Amino acid sequence: MKIHQIRNATLIVTYHQQKFLIDPWLMPKDYMPGFESAVHSNIRQPRVDLPIDIEKIVDVDAVILTHFHPDHWDEFAVKALNKTIPFFVQSEQDAAVVKKAGFQKVKVIEENTVFQGVHLYKTGGQHGKREIIEPLCNQINMPYDAMGIVFQAADEKTLYIAGDTIWCAEVRQAIDTFQPAVIVVNACGATLLNGEKIIMDDKDVQALATYAPSATVIASHMDTVSHLTTTRADIKNLGLNNVLVPADNEILQFN
Repeated sequence: MKIHQIRNATLIVTYHQQKFLIDPWLMPKDYMPGFESAVHSNIRQPRVDLPIDIEKIVDVDAVILTHFHPDHWDEFAVKALNKTIPFFVQSEQDAAVVKKAGFQKVKVIEENTVFQGVHLYKTGGQHGKREIIEPLCNQINMPYDAMGIVFQAADEKTLYIAGDTIWCAEVRQAIDTFQPAVIVVNACGATLLNGEKIIMDDKDVQALATYAPSATVIASHMDTVSHLTTTRADIKNLGLNNVLVPADNEILQFN
């Protein structure tokens, strides 16, 4: 297993000899404004450039989109990706968006979806406290849910990509059910104007790493979006032996 941190939540996961591109957000630095409903809306995003050429990023076997919020999916990904690439999403609603962009092999991940010997399981989460954030999303016609993904194969350790979620019962359930050896968390503490965080921050990472002490925890989705409140330095300052904080373009390998 290799996990290549590209930028933000964009990863290339090499698993059972298959390369999966996760959440391709490929626009150049400062391309879009900050989110008006979130903190630091005056800061344009992405805050940093892609570390490698787009052509290298999209040279993969399949794509997984955890949800289609505008910091996980963009027109640059639509343009760069081959329209016949296998493409996995969380729901029929998301599938319709991807199909409308011209992709021909779009599949909703069910309880257990198999691709080239890799078992993919969809997991739940809370993209911010459900009782607070979901009604706000409904008001602006933006989907609330964002899935996590568990990867399993006979020759690999179990990998859990938690996706855009806070530390919550659904994440604990995924850990309890699958006992992952490696857990990727989105951890920049993205925060709305009402003070609610919509993904994990350093306190959530500490709670998760303590709950799963035998797992290696990887902090992703760092130092890129306008509405971050937690940095790579904050995660490193936790001093946790089982937490890794890769730089953009860093590749982590697990045997």
